Amino acid sequence: MNPILEVNDLTMQFGGLKALENINIRVEPQQTVALIGPNGAGKTTFFNCITGIYKPTRGDIFLFSDTDQKYRINAKKANKITEMGMARTFQNIRLFNNMTVLENLMIGQHCRTNTGVLGAVLRNKSAVEEEKQIIKTGYQLLDDVNLSHRANMLAKDLPYGQQRRLEIARALATRPRLLLLDEPAAGMNPKETLALVSLIKKIKQAYQISVLIIEHDMKLVMTISNQIYVLDYGKLIANGPPETIKDDPKVIQAYLGEDFDA
Repeated sequence: MNPILEVNDLTMQFGGLKALENINIRVEPQQTVALIGPNGAGKTTFFNCITGIYKPTRGDIFLFSDTDQKYRINAKKANKITEMGMARTFQNIRLFNNMTVLENLMIGQHCRTNTGVLGAVLRNKSAVEEEKQIIKTGYQLLDDVNLSHRANMLAKDLPYGQQRRLEIARALATRPRLLLLDEPAAGMNPKETLALVSLIKKIKQAYQISVLIIEHDMKLVMTISNQIYVLDYGKLIANGPPETIKDDPKVIQAYLGEDFDA
């Protein structure tokens, strides 16, 4: 079986600094894969490379379609990569703050709509029907992340944890096969983090997608991950299932701490 994502020898250099060096990562269908490492290890740089924000210095990034076609996506525009089935959230929440919760999800579906400018202006039958479907899908997504009661609230007025859930829902609105989550538990209290774990498991099952996550909360990582990759100073120092990673001396020294206990 082909993976969803295959990254081979990825290197990203900024002047004389190698932020990433010869990184190899695979994400299999319906897996949850975690990318961990200390601050400055290169995790977000990796996300930026595979989502089209940065053009890698060297290496190959392949995304597989639902028909197992293999596409090299190096330096493709971010919107094209989204259309191909990979969506992401950001460490710093990036919602449309002055739009409602529902409107954020309607915009998230833009890459899957067919109505052109003329149809939108003239409000022809197909445009009206498509808008109804977009709204219906938006409410379904809100149900999935327990935010349907907030549909008409401005995004900026949501509590922090709910803003995180809305950003995940907006990424799901693009209908991804691979969902990238950049530190989704950042700033959350333990109760919110526990709810996030349940949410990730729920949406992974409901939408039959793969998840690639960057996260510092090791209990969350160890709970939901099938495979963990560990970065340190831009280099991959370990990879394997959680039970292997938590006992790896290199990982303990680089990141987890001598007293780590999953």
